[in-house]
Amino acid sequence: MTAYRTESDSLGTVAVPADKLWGAQTQRALNLFDIGTDPMPAEMVEAYAILKKACARANLGAEQLPRQAHDLIVRVCDELLSGDHADMFPLPVWISGSGTQFNMNVNEVISNRCSQLTDRPLGSKEPVHPNDHVNRCQSTNDNFPSAMYMAAAMGVVRDLLPITREFADSLSSHAEAWKNIVKIGRTHMQDATPLTLGQEFSGYAGLIDDNIVRIEAALEDVYKLPLGGTAVGTGINTYPGFDRDAVGHIVDLTGLPFVPAPNKFTVQGSHDALVHLSASLKTLANALYKIACDIRLLACGPRAGLAELILPANEPGSSIMPGKVNPTQAEALTMVALQVMAADQAVTLGGSGGMLEMNVYKPLMIHNLLQSIRNLSGAMRAFKVNLLDGLTANHDRIADLLSRSLMLVTALNPAIGYENAAKIALHAHRNGLTLKQSALELQLVSEADFDRIVDPQKMV
Repeated sequence: MTAYRTESDSLGTVAVPADKLWGAQTQRALNLFDIGTDPMPAEMVEAYAILKKACARANLGAEQLPRQAHDLIVRVCDELLSGDHADMFPLPVWISGSGTQFNMNVNEVISNRCSQLTDRPLGSKEPVHPNDHVNRCQSTNDNFPSAMYMAAAMGVVRDLLPITREFADSLSSHAEAWKNIVKIGRTHMQDATPLTLGQEFSGYAGLIDDNIVRIEAALEDVYKLPLGGTAVGTGINTYPGFDRDAVGHIVDLTGLPFVPAPNKFTVQGSHDALVHLSASLKTLANALYKIACDIRLLACGPRAGLAELILPANEPGSSIMPGKVNPTQAEALTMVALQVMAADQAVTLGGSGGMLEMNVYKPLMIHNLLQSIRNLSGAMRAFKVNLLDGLTANHDRIADLLSRSLMLVTALNPAIGYENAAKIALHAHRNGLTLKQSALELQLVSEADFDRIVDPQKMV
C-alpha cells in the first residue's frame, strides 16, 4: 500500500504520497485536473529551473534571500537541469489557464528537495519555503509566461534553427549539383517551358532560407520577458531593478539575448510574441509541405509516373507488393506540417484570450507551440537524413520527358508568332509527331532555324 504524509496549504491539509517531492497544491491539482494524457512539456521544467535559479541569484544580490536558501535553491535547480526528479512534475497541460499549479509544483519540489538535503521532513518548508523563498519577487502571472518565452526561444535556437539551416544547405547542394540538368517545367500540373533541376531546387532552398529569416525576426519579441511584473504588471513585492537583475542572470545561464519587457502590461495581458512565433512556424510548415509534396510527385513511379527523382530505398514499401518503395519520409513530413498548421490555430485562439491583465490560455499555447518546435525539428531531420541527402536525379527519364515536351515550341514565338507556334504544338499532339516533324510538315519554319531556336539549353 502507498504510504502518505500530510502537507498543508492555505486551504488546509492534503495527503501526499510519502515518496514524492511535490506538495499540497500539486496534489490538489492532480485530484482536480485528471484530464487527458498530455503532460506539461518537459521544456517548461528546464525553463523554470533556469528562471528560479536566476531569481535566487538576483534576490541574493539584493539581500532579499538568505545565503543558505540561495545555495540550496541553486543546487536543486542544477539537479533539475541535469534531468533529476523529472517524475516529480506529474501535472497535465489542462490546469489553470495561468499555470499556477505548475509554478507551485516547481516551488514545492525545490522546497522539499531542500528539506531533504538538510535532513528536514518533507513538507516542513524548512529551510526553504516554496512561496517566501523559491517564489520570491515573482507571481505565476509573470514567471509562467517568462518560462514559456524562454522554453520557446531555447527550443527554436537549439533545435529548430540548426536543422532548418542544414535542411536548406542540403537543398542548396542539390541545386548546385544539378544546375546543368535541363528538365521540363510544369505549371497547372501541365507541361511548361524548361528549367534546370538545380533551378527548381534553388527555389526550395530559397523557401527555407526565407523562413529562417522570418523565425529569427519573430524571436526578437519572444526575448522580451515579463519577469518582474508579478501579479498584474506593476511589479508589486519586487525590489527596484529586480527584472533587470533576474533577466541578466537568465542571459548568463542561457546565452540568449533576453531582456526585461519594457511594458509589463503589454506582455502579461497578451502573448502576441508567441502568436507571431507560431505563425512563423506555420509558414515554415507550409514551405515544407510544398517541398515534400513536390519531391514525392517528381519521384512517383518508378515506371508509371514522372520518375524524375529516385528516392532512397529505406524500407520495404508494401506488405503485399514486393519491391515497392514508398515516399514515407515525405508522408511523415507532410503530416507534421499539417499538425503544425492546426496547432497554430490553437495558439492563435489561445492568444486572443487575454482578459484584462492576464491571458488565461497559457498552458494551451505553450503545449502546442513546443509540440510544433519538437515535431518540425524531428521531421526535418528525418527527411533530410533519410531522403533528401540520398535523393538522386533520373537523368534518362528527365531527358526523355524533355525531348517529348510540346512546350519547347514557346521558343519559336518571337520568330513565327504565338498563333503559328500554337499550330505546330497542336498538330504535333494530334498526330503523334515531334515538334520538329510538325514544324517542317506545316512549313512554318526551316529545319536550320528550328534547330537553332528550339534549344532547351538556351531556354533556361
